[in-house]
Amino acid sequence: MDEEVTRYEENTGYEYKREKIQALKDLGIDPYNGSFCKTHDIEEIKNHADNLVDKDIKVKIAGRIMALRRHGKAVFADLQDRTARIQIYFRKDIIGENSFTLLREIEVGDIIGVEGKVFRTHAGELTVLVENFTLLSKCLRPLPEKWHGLKEVEVRYRKRYLDLIMNPNVRRIFYLRFQLLKELRAFLDQRGFWEVETPMMQVIPGGALARPFKTFHNALGMELYLRIAPELFLKRLIVGGLEKVYEINRSFRNEGLSTRHNPEFTMLELYQAYADYQVMMELTEEMLSHVVKKITGSYEIEYQSMVLDFTPPWHRISLPQVIQELVGVDIVEDSLETIKAKAKERGVAYEDNWDRGKFVNEFLEKFVQPRLVNPTFVFDYPVEISPLAKAKKDNPQLAERFELFIGKEEIGNAYSELNDPFEQKKRFADQLRKRDEGDLEAHLIDEDYIEALEYGMPPTGGLGIGIDRLMMLITNSSSIREVILFPLLRPSSD
Repeated sequence: MDEEVTRYEENTGYEYKREKIQALKDLGIDPYNGSFCKTHDIEEIKNHADNLVDKDIKVKIAGRIMALRRHGKAVFADLQDRTARIQIYFRKDIIGENSFTLLREIEVGDIIGVEGKVFRTHAGELTVLVENFTLLSKCLRPLPEKWHGLKEVEVRYRKRYLDLIMNPNVRRIFYLRFQLLKELRAFLDQRGFWEVETPMMQVIPGGALARPFKTFHNALGMELYLRIAPELFLKRLIVGGLEKVYEINRSFRNEGLSTRHNPEFTMLELYQAYADYQVMMELTEEMLSHVVKKITGSYEIEYQSMVLDFTPPWHRISLPQVIQELVGVDIVEDSLETIKAKAKERGVAYEDNWDRGKFVNEFLEKFVQPRLVNPTFVFDYPVEISPLAKAKKDNPQLAERFELFIGKEEIGNAYSELNDPFEQKKRFADQLRKRDEGDLEAHLIDEDYIEALEYGMPPTGGLGIGIDRLMMLITNSSSIREVILFPLLRPSSD
């Protein structure tokens, strides 16, 4: 791990900082006991500079000192808050002898609050002339000087607080994430959806094909699972008559780590009664194109050397048709042996116990997905890999389901929800057989959900959007770890 940000105790700067803290205590100053109320963020001052420069208006700002330039009886510093950075200017004749003495103990990394007036220097730089300042928190460990050049990116993820201090672009990523969530909520709220919360700990994991994390409740003496999706609880709310619900949820899947997978992730899931997958397609297109335009200013964004165009309408392709064209397989009519032979011919590695659904997913990922750059809906999936989706009336082997692909990545999944309790129980039983055969991602039978369906669920459309992957697109990030504040990492070897 990079020596700049580890083993601080071996860095001479650490002892130097401790001496500074003791010097402050000798002056009767507690370096962690200050209080301060801001009047402005730094970005506000920059955006409204014309109303503040050379006016008899005092501003109070606070943040971290990122640079210091001492010139005898004057000191210049760069102060940074969450929004921006600005130059501040101390003069001994203005702040007084005692405060200037204290200023000698202030170092880069310290958090201070300042009060003063805004002006521009002869060079035109926006600056706050400090009249009073307060030490709010002393930085004991030296900030890394070459943070931008770190080669081991895991250091940034393990010490995200330093990453946020030193890298403005990282702060921008998470500001855009906040904007994305805000705009998604606003869009859905305006269309009559209610935001709800459903359990993260569940007796039976369901709503997606994935391996769950297990936990244990001591007081109840029972095994529980972290949810892999909120779907079955949200659909219980549809049964209860809420009609339009959504949840921006944390879900958990016991899977490997990669540039596209983190075991803890964020999804938007929504359900609308009296709708189907076609309605969900229209809603998805309208919502995401609106949100991208709102927070980036354009329908076009750059992602990993690709230009992604979110301008509606989006492409729509049939999964059976595109696999027929690219692989030469009819995923509905061809026998499993024929599909295996074609897979072998096309160089697809597979296991002997694979069913039709496994092959379909592999064909999709290997041959179709790499072609899907602009937003594309791929629809009509086999029922056997869509256990919660309604079958098509004209072809019951296919489900009324689509997945959304953008930038060669899967971003969303949606379908007309299966509301027939008899068929749902049969599908769960099929999944249970797969589980008994060793498929640990298969569904368990949720009897309470079946009972809920027996009270009657209206025809319903459901949609899930991966927030982290969407953020990767919007911020042109190559790894999901860049858009999650604290991604899961293997234990450090240090």
